[in-house]
Amino acid sequence: RPACAMDWQVLTRELSLYLESQVRVGLFGSGVGLSLVLGFGVAYACYYLSSIAKKPQLVASNDHFCRFLEEYCPVVTETYYPTIWCWEGRVQTLLRPFITSRPQVQYRNELIKTADGGQISLDWFDNNGSLYYPDASTRPTVLLLPGLTGTSKESYILHMIHQSETLGYRCVVFNNRGIAGEDLLTPRTYCAANTEDLEAVIHHVHSLHPSAPFMAAGVSMGGMLLLNYLGKTGRDTPLMAAAIFSAGWNVFESVESLEKPLNWLLFNYYLTTCLQSSISRHRQMLEELFDMDLVMKARTVREFDKQFTSVMFGYRTIDDYYEDASPCRKLKSVGIPVLCLNSVDDVFSPGHAIPVETAKQNANVALVLTSCGGHIGFLEGIWPRKCTYMDRVFKQFVQAVFEHGNKIFSM
Repeated sequence: RPACAMDWQVLTRELSLYLESQVRVGLFGSGVGLSLVLGFGVAYACYYLSSIAKKPQLVASNDHFCRFLEEYCPVVTETYYPTIWCWEGRVQTLLRPFITSRPQVQYRNELIKTADGGQISLDWFDNNGSLYYPDASTRPTVLLLPGLTGTSKESYILHMIHQSETLGYRCVVFNNRGIAGEDLLTPRTYCAANTEDLEAVIHHVHSLHPSAPFMAAGVSMGGMLLLNYLGKTGRDTPLMAAAIFSAGWNVFESVESLEKPLNWLLFNYYLTTCLQSSISRHRQMLEELFDMDLVMKARTVREFDKQFTSVMFGYRTIDDYYEDASPCRKLKSVGIPVLCLNSVDDVFSPGHAIPVETAKQNANVALVLTSCGGHIGFLEGIWPRKCTYMDRVFKQFVQAVFEHGNKIFSM
């Protein structure tokens, strides 16, 4: 026999012996155990490649917008390969905060006053070392809106800033009232439906840098708030475009999903305690208007919203609040280009509640729907610490808008 054939046989035998000693299935006398392990591995790989790793669904009625995305934001047309050992939505949602890294970001804080006597905390990343945009007056600016109880310290916000830094852009994070360490000056916090604070922040940032290209990105409730603002203002906004990640499109469907037993155990109760914790520091101020003992007894987000949020913002019933807070009802009025990324296995925003047909009726809207990814998950790679699929969508779309935005509807 040729020497190479003998070497291959020896190598195969040595590899088999090594695997048998490592895996210890107990059936290796006949090699059956190794066959089972290899067979399982092949079957899992086939299942993953055929059913898990898929190209996202791109929903857009405007052919110009589609071609723009295909050319300048190609990530939305490429196969998304979720992390092979944690592709399920709930697992991705739970693990992302622990797995992903936290880039170091130095902020400059600014407190701005509101018309009702309150204050809003803004965290600026000026990027004064920008090589591409050394002139601060024309440096592109991205306004970032965190999720329900999130602040500028969230890992997904830090990653967005890191991506923006490499492109030379400036970022400013809009922290909702009372959750970033600042005091409440009035008995008012925030909600997904009321856009007054966001309008004040957008006007303030634009007035400071009127010559700078300006867009916004919102995550989870931040995305809902941004969509509700855009639905209200139409084209009358200084924002060039917006990116939305893991928004809850229909609040009724979101809370119903979160109240299913497993989801309540994994997410709803914890989120409710986070909401309670975010207002407990301001209890003395809020006790003027609310029965705080009753608010602190809430065990679901719906109960918290019924006792606190809907009352604070003057809604007659919680259903009235949820109706007003649902961005799906305002999507048809959005007047600037918006890219929205959702996973259909997101328990916070169920796939069946994503307004696909409404999106098709607005030429300014593009939906990118992945089959996996969970809520603000979108983990990819064997050990997904550095960058997620969401980060890549953010980076490419923001760069596309700032560098080639004039081509969105002219291609």
